Amino acid sequence: MTAATPSVTGVPAFEHLHAAHCESGVMANMLRHHGLPMTESLAFGLSAGLAFAYLPFVKLSGLPLISYRMPPRAIIKGLLSPLGARFRFQTFASPEAGQQQLDALLAQGRPVGLQTSVYWLPYFPPDMRFHFNAHNLLVYGKEGDEYLISDPVFETPMRCAAADLARARFAKGALAPKGLMYWPEAIDEKAVRPEAVLRAIRTNARRLRAPIPIIGVRGMRALARRLERLPVDGAHTVAFIGHLVRMQEEIGTGGAGFRFIYAAFLQEAAQITGREVFRSFSDRLTAIGDDWRVFALRAARMVKGREKVDPPALAALLRQQAAQEDAFFAELGRAAR
Repeated sequence: MTAATPSVTGVPAFEHLHAAHCESGVMANMLRHHGLPMTESLAFGLSAGLAFAYLPFVKLSGLPLISYRMPPRAIIKGLLSPLGARFRFQTFASPEAGQQQLDALLAQGRPVGLQTSVYWLPYFPPDMRFHFNAHNLLVYGKEGDEYLISDPVFETPMRCAAADLARARFAKGALAPKGLMYWPEAIDEKAVRPEAVLRAIRTNARRLRAPIPIIGVRGMRALARRLERLPVDGAHTVAFIGHLVRMQEEIGTGGAGFRFIYAAFLQEAAQITGREVFRSFSDRLTAIGDDWRVFALRAARMVKGREKVDPPALAALLRQQAAQEDAFFAELGRAAR
């Protein structure tokens, strides 16, 4: 007796490409599937996704949230205007309703973006799972009870059982996804216009130099002041410094990683706009990203006891980063006028 072949639905000839960051990777893969030439770095830069925020009133395990990019969904929504795109966003009251709509869209041949919890995705190695509810992935098919997933942080496509995916889509807690799914209904632009690139650069330059105490370079300086007030000894100081490392280089793509993605975008900006000066800005931002990694390395050495715990030294390095980015984005904004 021959076993029945599982039914297969999905998107024909979907191309999965590995990316550094989930949200920009999903959008690049989705837009490219719909015929718009798009790289991850172009998606990130065109959405003006680069940022810095020190949010002492938002706690993760009792420690302040520190972010190096715009909040979840900002990259998706930031691409709508420059591309003349209209996306449908939908949440659900129950996992059953969410799965029914997902299956219906797959049957129409539509790849679908989802917001999920990393913790409940079984294809993540155990040491990479943590309770983060804003991980984006793209579903492009279903075979039997398994969904075919393009998760851009993995080199190859993945599979996920329906029950596991439902659990990840409806996880509770901060940034609970509530089954969020999204897909394009229309994309008017078939190419990225030079003016859209210049506008995005000006937006990002203003944001990093915003007159808000906890945002951009001012946020870096506020964090430096907080570091200086930490006692040299004590478990809390070590925990705080360790938290800096995790927020910078282990949560998502990290401070240096996002700078490298934006530097790659500036290379593309030079080609799209014909302004070769952006190539030199790309080199400068790559060097700034390298310095962020130096900061993380010093902090990690202190946490591991390989170097004396010295909060003022870290504060001084952070102020150097703030000074570099302040000058960089002031000049970049002028170059994009």
